[in-house]
Parts: sequence; C-alpha cells; structure tokens
Amino acid sequence: MFDAAVASAQPAKCVPAHLPERPKGRTVVVGAGKASAAMARAVEDHWDGPVEGVVVTRYGHAVPCDQVTILEASHPVPDAAGEAASRRILEAVQGLGEDDLVLMLASGGGSALLSLPALGLTLDDKKAVNRALLASGAPIGAMNCVRKHLSAIKGGRLAAAAYPARVVTLAISDVPGDDPAVIASGPTVPDPTTFADARSYVAAYGIDLPPAVRRHLDAAEDETPKAEHPCFTRCEIRLVATPDMALDAAAAVARDAGYAVQVLGDAIEGEARDFATELARRVRDAAPGTVLLSGGELTVTLKGGGRGGPNAELMLALAIALEGAEGIWAMACDTDGIDGSEDNAGAVIGPTTLSRARDLGLDAGAFLDRNDSYGFFAALGDLVITGPTHTNVNDFRAVLVDG
Repeated sequence: MFDAAVASAQPAKCVPAHLPERPKGRTVVVGAGKASAAMARAVEDHWDGPVEGVVVTRYGHAVPCDQVTILEASHPVPDAAGEAASRRILEAVQGLGEDDLVLMLASGGGSALLSLPALGLTLDDKKAVNRALLASGAPIGAMNCVRKHLSAIKGGRLAAAAYPARVVTLAISDVPGDDPAVIASGPTVPDPTTFADARSYVAAYGIDLPPAVRRHLDAAEDETPKAEHPCFTRCEIRLVATPDMALDAAAAVARDAGYAVQVLGDAIEGEARDFATELARRVRDAAPGTVLLSGGELTVTLKGGGRGGPNAELMLALAIALEGAEGIWAMACDTDGIDGSEDNAGAVIGPTTLSRARDLGLDAGAFLDRNDSYGFFAALGDLVITGPTHTNVNDFRAVLVDG
C-alpha cells in the first residue's frame, strides 16, 4: 500500500499531463522542494522545445537534468546553499516579458529550501526561527505564515518578481487541505496572511525570536503580495498530485487483497501521540478484515532529547495504546522517505512490538517521554528506511486489523 501511494505521486507519472502549452518566448523552469529535481526531469522529458532555469532540492534528492540546473541545500533547517539557490531562482525570473513562461515546480520542503531572508535579516536569524518552529508543535500553516513574513521570495514574492511573464505552478501537495498558499509557502500565490497573523502564531506557540526578527515582524513594513496585485492575473496553479490521490492508490491495493477500507482523512493534523489515542480507539472498533488509512501532517512538541519524527512517534504511542492487541499491524511513513530530519521514512508495529522491546530491556513509555522513537525502533529493527523517494504527498498511515 505504501509503495502504491508513493508510485502514484512520482513526477514522471503525474507531471506530463499538466504541462501548459509552449509559449512564444522563453520557458524558464524554477522550483523548490524534495520532488523538484524529479519534476524538472519530467518536464525536460516531455517538453516540446528548449527550457532553462534552476531548481533547489534537499541534499541527496537530486535527479540529473540536461537543461535545468539542479542545486541542493539543507532541509529542514536552511543553510547558505539554500540562500544562494533562492537568489539564483529570483534572478532567473527577472526581466521577462509577456510572451515568456515561468514554470514553477513546487513540492514539500520548498519553504525551508527557499531560504533567502527579507531585507535586514540574516540566514542565522532564519535558522534560529526554523529550529524554534520545528520544536514548537505548530502546524505547517502557522510555520509557513511566519516563514513568508521573513522571506524575500515566498508568499507570492516570486510571482511579483516574474511579472509580466505568465506563471504556471505545478504543485505536488504535502499540506492538509492542499492549499497552494501553504505548499512551499506559496512563492507564486497570493498570501492571505499578514504580519499580524505571524505575530499571533509566534505568541500562541511560545516561539523565541532573535531580536532582528522581532523588530522585523513588529515593523511590518513589507507586506506580502495580496490577491489584488496585478501579477496574479498572469498566474495559474495546477495540483498534479495530492495526499487524497495517494490514499486512493493505497486503498485499491487493500481492496484487491480482500480488505474493507476506512479512510479516516487525508488532512489530519495535531500531536502525534494525541492522534495515537484516537487511532487506537478507531482500531478497536474496526471489524476484522479492515484497513484504516489516513494522511496529513502530525507534529511533535520536543520535550526530551531523543530522535524521531512524527511518524515514528505515532507508531510508538500507538503500540503503547494498543497494549499488544492481537491481529493488528500498522505503518506510518512520510512519503518523501524522511520522517522529520532522520534517515528513516517511519516505522512499523505489530502485536509483538512491546513484548520484543521488554525482552531487550526497553521501556517504551520512557522512550516516548524523551521523544526517542527513532532509538526505540532502531533497537527493534523496525524502522522503515527507503531513501529519497523524489516525491512528497505527506504522511501515509495504514492499520491492518486481522484479529
């Protein structure tokens, strides 16, 4: 089921049908995200005519291209390579005319990779904010609102720089609700949020800000472009893959195997351990021969010093909640192959997870308390490690009920 979900969102499969017509002028390809290099490759393979441009992807997620320059940078905490790549992307779309086309390739991870700071801020400022955001438990929409208001390229600013060229954005959604303004922090999309919204999120999640960032948000002197900006009359968004499409592909596999399918939703957010409690209740109510599928983006509020992303933490909390119930197996993985910032996509559990842990002297509750789901599942050999998948339609979660 996981393989089918990931395969459904591969750029080579989902990008070609959404390519626009060739323009009279130049075609400039830009992009950011974990899937952007594979998307650029798909464009080159199916485009009728020359292309040029530059995209940035996460280290290790590059795919060779012939005409589009592929750059790599750090994710989820930005680095100097991302700042330089963002500057090159911004420069690539400037000076274009009405007959030119900008093809923007957006996917999950693009927000951290497009790390060009707003005037008066430094990369170190952005790094500090990103670390604080990642540890705060804030949902992706809140994080991206803050990021947009500290950026020289996100929140519609790339579209403004490209005007009057036509801009077509091909997006692989990794966000609950598939809001284009949230995918990669919407560099070509009107930003409905404001500096006031960013300040309210900072307060709500207790995010500690460097002094320069605090002054920038308080001054609110350079608001992001809104829907009335003329550049957006020349912009179009096309969603080429979504979490819902991926869950449909997984559901087809389950049904072919004779299972009934319950899709709990493709946009579930919240604390991973809190959702585990609800999921355990739903699992106990499910009839044997059922698969429960869900997607979305869970979060982890870091309180301990362990390692592990939201998918592994969900599996650890779910194993504890199920208490070794017979006939239940589960998997939670990020479809990009990276659970948070670790090298695993997620983890798997089964009826013997807790008993095997006890045999090794592992206290599951203690691992959960210190947010060390990675260490727990590494000791059991139950991490799921895929390497980069070159796509990203957010988290995939499946629970199989046979008992």
